[in-house]
Amino acid sequence: MGQCGITSSKTVLVFLNLIFWGAAGILCYVGAYVFITYDDYDHFFEDVYTLIPAVVIIAVGALLFIIGLIGCCATIRESHCGLATFVIILLLVFVTEVVVVVLGYVYRAKVENEVDRSIQKVYKTYNGTNPDAASRAIDYVQRQLHCCGIHNYSDWENTDWFKETKNQSVPLSCCRETTSSCNGSLAYPSNLYAEGCEALVVKKLQEIMMHIIWAALAFAAIQLLGMLCACIVLCRRSRDPAYELLITGGTYA
Repeated sequence: MGQCGITSSKTVLVFLNLIFWGAAGILCYVGAYVFITYDDYDHFFEDVYTLIPAVVIIAVGALLFIIGLIGCCATIRESHCGLATFVIILLLVFVTEVVVVVLGYVYRAKVENEVDRSIQKVYKTYNGTNPDAASRAIDYVQRQLHCCGIHNYSDWENTDWFKETKNQSVPLSCCRETTSSCNGSLAYPSNLYAEGCEALVVKKLQEIMMHIIWAALAFAAIQLLGMLCACIVLCRRSRDPAYELLITGGTYA
């Protein structure tokens, strides 16, 4: 009966190690996605420390490849030392993922204030030229999020660019995709996106943080199961004489 329990735990443990390899790829993908998305919105959120959870989660993903290899080798070879090392590393990674979750929640709470502080400055520096980084960022966000201005399209009337152009129009990135003849004129507000960008940028950045949080929580749960199975194998290996004889090739007297 004990042997069956050990075999089941070993099977689950080997399966979990395979999952770790898949998880490693997913975590690296999530971290890379955060980096890429942050690059699109970095003008609206200047706190680079927001990327710390993404950096940590990529590092954890890379480490999971090694953990999966150690776990598989230790399980197949029945190495007491290997399994113990496997459990210790999993425990350290588990603690790291808890830290990632906490940091994710901390930075998620800071998003709204940070965006509110930065977005005003970005819109004021808009000059409508493509090579300008701030201008490209605003046009990109307005097209991608289907928004116009900070709170609505009328915010453009307070910008230096609007006052200098004197044509009573907003950037073409404010035009609805369904409107082919839009030239950004405020005389035809129905052609423009009605919603402001600030709330949508905040929502997008908070969603990014939630991707990190949910990924860390999901794989922390898998790691807990991995540690549990490894501990079962370790404990039963040391307590079950029949299991020890089976591994060493010995026989009862």
